[in-house]
Amino acid sequence: MAGPSTAERGERQQESSGPPLVRRLGRRRLRLIVVLALAAVVLGALTVWLLYGSQWLRVEKVSVSGTTVLTPEQVREAADVPVGGPLISVDTDAIEARLRSKLPRIDAVDVVRSWPHGIGLKVTERVPVLVEKKGGNFVEVDDQGVRFATVPTPPKSIPTLELALSQSGSSSAGLRRFGETRLIREAVRVAGDIPAAVARTTQVVKVRSYDDIALELTGGRTVSWGSGDKGAAKARTLTALMKAASGARHFDVSVPTAPASAGS
Repeated sequence: MAGPSTAERGERQQESSGPPLVRRLGRRRLRLIVVLALAAVVLGALTVWLLYGSQWLRVEKVSVSGTTVLTPEQVREAADVPVGGPLISVDTDAIEARLRSKLPRIDAVDVVRSWPHGIGLKVTERVPVLVEKKGGNFVEVDDQGVRFATVPTPPKSIPTLELALSQSGSSSAGLRRFGETRLIREAVRVAGDIPAAVARTTQVVKVRSYDDIALELTGGRTVSWGSGDKGAAKARTLTALMKAASGARHFDVSVPTAPASAGS
């Protein structure tokens, strides 16, 4: 039997002479890959231990900023930050929820990690624009119409909200249609549109119905404002009207294009 030809022997030698996978990569390159993989595992384990198991990155301090009426101690107590626990494990959303629930005066709060040992609580408090008398105390109302705090003494220069809602007639119908919460928001809306010079002398914002809101000023003066609509136009009209009729006691801007004044 004839043996393989010279060409066939050459092809077999070429196929068998190809290096295996390890040789193609090279031993040094393979060792480098193994070393890098081990280093990544060790680094990952070290990072987990540093964040969760070591004593180096744990909560040691809770700082509070932005308080005006509240004290930092009140905020810390309500936040109930797990001092001594791993900083990475602190549930910032849960802290924010606790603060909002326990301290309604807080309008917004930013809970931040301050590496390596701190938690920062940046607080924004609600600011009263009206106060509502309840018994011997006063309930503060913010610019969103939220009743957020009860205090024994009203803040200075903050008008009193008076809900003079009748249980019959148009007031009753307005109360059923809009609800007390909506009417309070309308009063807040009016309070925000009062011209600055008039706001300083405003003592009471009285709500009889949705479209019957009045202001009681110092010196026995009154303003019929109407609804909260067209507040900017009513503010401009009231400013001009009070200049033109400085001795008047009553001003009506419920229809800003047809204002009126009376009394002297």
